[in-house]
Amino acid sequence: MSVRVADRRVSDHEHGDDGHDHNGEGDGHDSGHNHHAPDLETVGYAVVTVSSSRTLDEDPAGDTIVAAVESAGDEVVQRELVGDSFDRVQSTVHRLAGRADVDCVVTTGGTGVTPDDVTVEAVRGVVQTELPGFGELFRDRSRAEVGTAVIGTRATAGIDDGVPVFCLPGSENAARLGIEELILPEAAHLAGLASGDD
Repeated sequence: MSVRVADRRVSDHEHGDDGHDHNGEGDGHDSGHNHHAPDLETVGYAVVTVSSSRTLDEDPAGDTIVAAVESAGDEVVQRELVGDSFDRVQSTVHRLAGRADVDCVVTTGGTGVTPDDVTVEAVRGVVQTELPGFGELFRDRSRAEVGTAVIGTRATAGIDDGVPVFCLPGSENAARLGIEELILPEAAHLAGLASGDD
């Protein structure tokens, strides 16, 4: 497991004052164990755009994620673009999750159903714990905008080396919904829990 920077931890939410029950497995269920991991004070993000046709200069979805992270007072410590290659996506995500300054990885692109959409399969190969609720909630929130086309959206998330990894579609609107409504509100807490630092 990668080493996390100790002074980035805080304990404002240790006692569940954010409305969540933080006992047990961190899923709101009390199993008799004490898991009061502090949230991170500042989250270091790695943002990965998966595309064989875009560049970082022309990446509206990636720009949207970066802007939202910075507006929230967090930091983008690394931003990369990789082609639609299973091996490159997998190795990039795993390498970034292993960095000491990365608390959360967000990818954009490659979550659809074309033969080039390999992000979900690549990331599933490196995460040790899946977070199915993320994809479920993302599709639920997306339904108002895209209707039944939401069945073709395979947004997913999991934990790799103690680091949450979120895979978003490549559209600007999907990136905005995912980062602003779902990831930013929970990333500090999930990263604190997943890193295992008490």
